[in-house]
Amino acid sequence: MISLKVSTLCVLTLLCFSRVSSASSDTFFLNCGSSQNATVNNRTFVSDNNLGREIFDSTQTISLTATDSNSLPPGTESTLFQTARVFPEESTYRFKIDQHGWFLIRLYFLPFPSSSRDLTSARFSVSSQNFTLFRHHKPSTTSVVKEYSLNISTGTLSLQFRPEVGSFAFINALEVFRLPENLLPEEAGVISTQSSKKTHKLSTHAMETVSRINMGNLSVSRDQDKLWRQWDADSTYMGVAHFGLPVTNLKAVNFSAGNTTEDIAPVYVYGTATRLNSEDNPNTNANLTWTFKVDPGFDYFLRFHFCNIIVDPFGSVRRVSFDIYVNSQRVVSVDMSEVANGTFGAPFFVDAVMLKAMMGLGGDLTLSVGGVMDVSSYPLSFLNGLEILKLSNDKRSLDASDAVLPDGSLGNKSPRIGLIAGVSAALCVALVFCVICFAWCARKRRNRQMQSGDEEIKEIETGESLIFSSSKIGYRYPLALIKEATNDFNESLVIGVGGFGKVYKGVLSDKTEIAVKRAAPKSRQGLAEFKTEIEMLSQFRHRHLVSLIGYCDENSEMIIVYEYMEKGTLKDHLYDSENQRLSWRQRLEICVGAARGLHYLHTGSARAVIHRDVKSANILLDENFMAKVADFGLSKTGPDLDQTHVSTAVKGSFGYLDPEYLTRQQLTEKSDVYSFGVVMLEVLCGRPVIDPSLPREKVNLIEWGMKLVKKGKMEEILDPFLDGKVKVEEVKKYCELTEKCLAQNGVERPTMGDLLWNLEFMLQVQAKDEKAAMVDDGPEASVVGSTVQFSVNGMGDIEGVSMSKVFARMVVGEETRERD
Repeated sequence: MISLKVSTLCVLTLLCFSRVSSASSDTFFLNCGSSQNATVNNRTFVSDNNLGREIFDSTQTISLTATDSNSLPPGTESTLFQTARVFPEESTYRFKIDQHGWFLIRLYFLPFPSSSRDLTSARFSVSSQNFTLFRHHKPSTTSVVKEYSLNISTGTLSLQFRPEVGSFAFINALEVFRLPENLLPEEAGVISTQSSKKTHKLSTHAMETVSRINMGNLSVSRDQDKLWRQWDADSTYMGVAHFGLPVTNLKAVNFSAGNTTEDIAPVYVYGTATRLNSEDNPNTNANLTWTFKVDPGFDYFLRFHFCNIIVDPFGSVRRVSFDIYVNSQRVVSVDMSEVANGTFGAPFFVDAVMLKAMMGLGGDLTLSVGGVMDVSSYPLSFLNGLEILKLSNDKRSLDASDAVLPDGSLGNKSPRIGLIAGVSAALCVALVFCVICFAWCARKRRNRQMQSGDEEIKEIETGESLIFSSSKIGYRYPLALIKEATNDFNESLVIGVGGFGKVYKGVLSDKTEIAVKRAAPKSRQGLAEFKTEIEMLSQFRHRHLVSLIGYCDENSEMIIVYEYMEKGTLKDHLYDSENQRLSWRQRLEICVGAARGLHYLHTGSARAVIHRDVKSANILLDENFMAKVADFGLSKTGPDLDQTHVSTAVKGSFGYLDPEYLTRQQLTEKSDVYSFGVVMLEVLCGRPVIDPSLPREKVNLIEWGMKLVKKGKMEEILDPFLDGKVKVEEVKKYCELTEKCLAQNGVERPTMGDLLWNLEFMLQVQAKDEKAAMVDDGPEASVVGSTVQFSVNGMGDIEGVSMSKVFARMVVGEETRERD
């Protein structure tokens, strides 16, 4: 981690707060191969036809003009791609430099159709100041703009084009100009696990722009940037899109307070941001995460842009602090109160260098922003912009073929291939032998491990996951730790038993209470459900979905650790006499909470997730009786946008299954709606769905209950505990909504969003009635029905209700995983 305090950043090279000077006179814009000048984004690109030998050193070049204007890219820059300069031999541009410093080189390429030469067949390399910018270049069929930064300490900047034998090089346009002073630092701090403050010198490197990202899901075009930089929207790179919310507040940006200028980044970067969506779950431990593809074997210069433009949605004043991670290594902790005395809208940035050793061989650069929790409020973490620049290596190259990988091997082919192959074969033989020995030793160790927690922890840190060996899912807990938390799975700590196995209450060493769901010993049944539940719980975060803490698959165990819910299940409080009975308002609040969780599953990602096992036993209650949906083992990804259902084998709980799904094996979101309708009937009646101890006509709750509802005899099915405590009109409306959910045909059922709307409305009416009853303090208040009309199928028929209070948040993400 880079050790720094934001309040003292101005004296460190990691942050550049110095003002950037205006554009210099060392500026060259060339419209290559053209006889005319071109004006693009307030820049004049001059023709390179009549350049003197002091600028253009070539004995033979060709000018080409596009024959098909339809092949040119749209936008103002299309003018620059209409012509090209072709180099059949090595050629050089030389630019006289008046002042030393950082220069930007921008190269434009488009192999447009031409009657005299096929530009797509070009193969060439480009270098500058003895740095290889790229080699063996094969043009893309679309327009490409490459951007490089070099620190020039001589009086000339040269740009060489070298065609391969039998081929040629070309370029459509180029820019060379001196960057404002202090835009790029001489050195930057190195991301490290050590506390020492190491720096990496940048001025001796050439740098290639890999990514320039504007958060807030908005791109910034070149004409909106003083240095004509293109900033791409961040949505393409986000891992779990619904974790992030875009924010725009251009007026809040205060450059003078941040002691920086628009040369560093434009107002469109600092005035937009992506922030963590924490309203749905104030206790979320999720991070905002973006993943970028980069070339392994190189160091990278990273610049993070920040500006607090976010107005607290709750109107409170709170301390905003968060951590920045790159490839799981913390880079810096930022406390916004220490930046410009906590001035709102003050922009700043953080620079860092990631060494190639952190990259490994994968080529993924993962950036995460995580909030530091404040128990008094929601976590607030955000990012405004990001720049990723590749640094040239010891071979003075930026080309991927010249990469030097962390183990010292070369990125290109090596004459040591034969030796490597021989060594690899020997290693394979040795590996097989080791595996056999390990398996034999592991069997003998297993009994000893049951008695030694320390040995188990050591094994789990060095061993491999039995189930998630190729997965990126974290949260893996040692078996020894779980045994310690549950007193070695003491039977006195069992708080539930289901088809999967037993659920234990546990306490971690930090006093955190947990629920531990353990599969029956020596059973491999439910493996698919085990994997699905872990993947689902790690993917979604919502205040009305139970939160995953961890899992364990050591020694063939299947254990899931999630947050402990003090009040148990909804089922326990409906017809278990030993538990506290629920008031009508509590029941409505629980229904609303569970509906919110299911609504989030259905709408919180690009493809809906269908729970498939909605029942009262899978709705858990915390100490405040807030509902959370649990048990995602049977969950399945919903149909594509062009499909109406998912065809799959029937799974679920008897009594809760959608008739359409049961008979046709066609699963939809409406299947969850049906199951939820059954739960609503349980909530109203306070009895199990199937009760064989009752007379035959009452055994099945749905058949018995809905028969009486249709006859208007709702008072006969009402939980006796609620007798005289709820209005007849409220029961009637509740039954009407339940009946809609239990329709035989899915198309006749409401969506979970419509269902949630109506439940929230009922809850508001109930709250108003309770308030009125307290004022009136008369018996009439308990029998007078509400005259407010409401809609079962839609939302537009309800008037006079605050939309922000009734609507549940619907966040549509970009990605979700397919389930088996």
